[in-house]
Amino acid sequence: MVERKKIQKTEYTEKEARAGLKARLPEIETFPNQFPDYEITIEIPEYTSVCPKTGLPDFGLITIWYIPDKKVIELKSLKMYILAYRNLGIFYENAVNRILQDVVKACQPKKALVRGEFTPRGGLKSTVEARYPRG
Repeated sequence: MVERKKIQKTEYTEKEARAGLKARLPEIETFPNQFPDYEITIEIPEYTSVCPKTGLPDFGLITIWYIPDKKVIELKSLKMYILAYRNLGIFYENAVNRILQDVVKACQPKKALVRGEFTPRGGLKSTVEARYPRG
């Protein structure tokens, strides 16, 4: 007869579920847009953060796509903003949605999309997308 081990459930608390959403991060700066109706895509291939449950590092590619209205994101400030995630405990889903919220707050684009493609861990690869406007 084969013995079966019980699979231990991992309980996540509300604290872990909300981890990183209210953390203070550097401001994303902008400058005035000079042209109408064009798209901007920014790829950040060295995104890192920390899993709030395990403390293990997470790695991924963050892509920000948007159609600017009156403001354009200044790239150095965006780099400093993304680097602040390095030691932040935050789940993938929270990170992608937080980045979208902060991009929208900074530049108020006509449309925006943030995609996170995270490096496989434990044989699982995750891709998370969030869009503005919502819905």
